[in-house]
Amino acid sequence: MTTPTPAPTPATPVPHPRLVLTDEVREALRDGRPVVALESTIISHGMPYPQNVQMAVEVEQIIRDGGAVPATIAVLHGRPHIGLTQADLELLATAPDVTKASVRDLAYVIARGTHGATTVAATMRLAALAGIRTFVTGGIGGVHRGAPTTFDISADLTELAATGVAVISAGVKSILDIGLTLETLETLGVPVLTYGTDEFPAFYSRRSGFTSPMRVDSPAEIAAVMHARWDLGIPGGLSIANPVPEDEEVPAERMDGVIAQALAEMDKAGITGKDTTPYLLGRIVELTGGESLRTNIALVKNNARLGARIAVEYAKLG
Repeated sequence: MTTPTPAPTPATPVPHPRLVLTDEVREALRDGRPVVALESTIISHGMPYPQNVQMAVEVEQIIRDGGAVPATIAVLHGRPHIGLTQADLELLATAPDVTKASVRDLAYVIARGTHGATTVAATMRLAALAGIRTFVTGGIGGVHRGAPTTFDISADLTELAATGVAVISAGVKSILDIGLTLETLETLGVPVLTYGTDEFPAFYSRRSGFTSPMRVDSPAEIAAVMHARWDLGIPGGLSIANPVPEDEEVPAERMDGVIAQALAEMDKAGITGKDTTPYLLGRIVELTGGESLRTNIALVKNNARLGARIAVEYAKLG
């Protein structure tokens, strides 16, 4: 008896009907052209106004200049949007009632008809529902310092294990426990690729003291790894760490003291849960006199350049 051949999976999945796509994104996905997803938490909770809007517009233009279509993702008025207008960006940047929405929050925000700025995990999930494989962010979440007693581990890690999207970042945010995060990603079966270096980067800094699990040296090589993983039917995504440019970094030896002070102040203030990252990033900006914000913007732009090139190469593979 012959076993029936499974129906082929469409090259471009049909976006979920709940999603609101801009014409630009819809047409690119329909035509099989490269699209790069972008998160929105960095706009509403990661940077002050108006730098956040300016950064978002510039990053989208970098992706277009690289030959891909940008798709900033957020929930607005209870509808998941894939691609945002200028008015949408302004709303996210200035509205006082924008929820920081991870995957667990999506249904709640949608059902209540409110606004949600998507984290790395939620952006991955919505990007996958739209059929987008490449996603650019600043840094991914991970295992928080003190996690053996607090159990504070970012949903970004479990989402990377479950959702087939490649995430380009400047590494794990340096306010976290980088070593334990890498160990957790290994346990979850998530490939961690570092672009052009043998050392895993630490967000603001090029060096973390941890060896890169896997080194890649071209966007085409990264796209080939993505294609091979998903062609084998292996579920989950990939973490691609792209070091901040050398002339834009804050050296690790300087950042360590700043982060230690910010963590101590956070503990004293009793700040916990999903409020920790926005607090720490904001406090670090204050303690560095704005230098960390400039580095943050530079690394996001650097990731956008690489992400566009990866998306273009991946689109060539069909």
